Amino acid sequence: MTMTQRTLLVLAASLLAMGCASRPRWPTPEQVAARHAGLADALVTDTAGGGIDAADPPGDELSLELAVGMAMRTHPDIQAALAEVRLAYAEAQQQRLLPNPILTVAVKFPVAGGAPTTEPGIASELASLLFMPGKVRAADHRLRAACERAVVVVLDVLTEVSHRYVEAQALDALAVVLTERSRLTDRLLEIARARLRAGEGTRLDVTTLDAQKVELGVEAAEQALALRETRLELARLIGRPNDPSDWRLDAWVEPGTQLEDEPAWIRAGLEKRPEIAARMWELSALGVEFRQSSWALFDGAELGAQAEGTVESRADDWAAGPAMTLPVPILDWGQARRDAAAARRLEAAHQLTQTRRLVVEEVRRAYAALRMTTRTYHTVTEQWIPLVERRRSEAESQYRAGQSDVVPLILADQEVLSAQAKRIELARQASVALARLHRAVGGPGAVPVVSESRPAGDPPSPTSLTP
Repeated sequence: MTMTQRTLLVLAASLLAMGCASRPRWPTPEQVAARHAGLADALVTDTAGGGIDAADPPGDELSLELAVGMAMRTHPDIQAALAEVRLAYAEAQQQRLLPNPILTVAVKFPVAGGAPTTEPGIASELASLLFMPGKVRAADHRLRAACERAVVVVLDVLTEVSHRYVEAQALDALAVVLTERSRLTDRLLEIARARLRAGEGTRLDVTTLDAQKVELGVEAAEQALALRETRLELARLIGRPNDPSDWRLDAWVEPGTQLEDEPAWIRAGLEKRPEIAARMWELSALGVEFRQSSWALFDGAELGAQAEGTVESRADDWAAGPAMTLPVPILDWGQARRDAAAARRLEAAHQLTQTRRLVVEEVRRAYAALRMTTRTYHTVTEQWIPLVERRRSEAESQYRAGQSDVVPLILADQEVLSAQAKRIELARQASVALARLHRAVGGPGAVPVVSESRPAGDPPSPTSLTP
């Protein structure tokens, strides 16, 4: 092996060693997202792409836990977010690889004749060697940012599934109340018509109750449509859009009465919110690029080796040595790139501040909504419902004693059902507010919530009345 060959081989081996860096560390987005969402098992990446309907239908019963699990496994937005993490991982791996060296061979033929001169050379971009550590760090930071953005998508899907499930539960419970209201209206209408035929009532009572019956029919149709749409949305979220969506849902659960203080929720949001973490990782990557912008004047520089000799020359007649190509920073010394890097870094810093402020606002809004809704719910449960139930009991006593007719008793029953409907609506609002609060702090796994829940029970059925 000639000296020239040995020189080129040593240089090529050095460049190859520098280009073979270690692989980036996988940020485990499946586990991170599951931890934020409060799931026991990590998410699973679908590398094949699913069909319209996912496998394993839920069956006749669909619990909230099962709905969340199916959505986490099958939702396309989650799978797309996990794929973006893989893309960022590939980019981080690419930054660890130096560009392939450039081999040049120049053959020069003397004008006066004679043996041609051969000038082989191998070179690599010097800027790649200088920028490689910083580019690796920046790519690793953006890989972590992609992981946090995947967590954002997971939490959005989790919140949407919780909202739709709670709405379906509330609409199912309200359907029972509306059925009882319709039954009582029919009973009132029968009594009003009987009184009119006996000459004791008025046509106005009958017309008023007829109008009320039609109104309840319209309300029932609207509520049935809303329930159907909610269940269809839930079917899409769990990956079964063609299912009949007539599952039995969990029993209705009342909202809890205990909460952490607002500052604790705000601290949790600022510490655990994935949007903030993603902004911080992006800001760190831009900080690395800003520090590296001072080396911009070396763009285009090359480092390598060249040899010169003729084909007929002996090995000792060849000349070989290092070669370097450097740009002359006369017009462009990288000032514009440094300014651009500083501007991008400043923009990211302000975006981080804006994200933090939005997190504080979202936490406080969700916390206030939960506190106020829960307080109103307990007012209805502990004050309004006992009063209307006592009024109904008094009306029933007067009716049984023959001191009044059945109309006040039926009206009292309607008031009880209206209060029950209001209780269900407030419970739904409180459940939605709690889901929003969980989302605002970074998921159910971010902060343990001190709350107690108990089965709400079915709305009371009015006593069967016999005039």
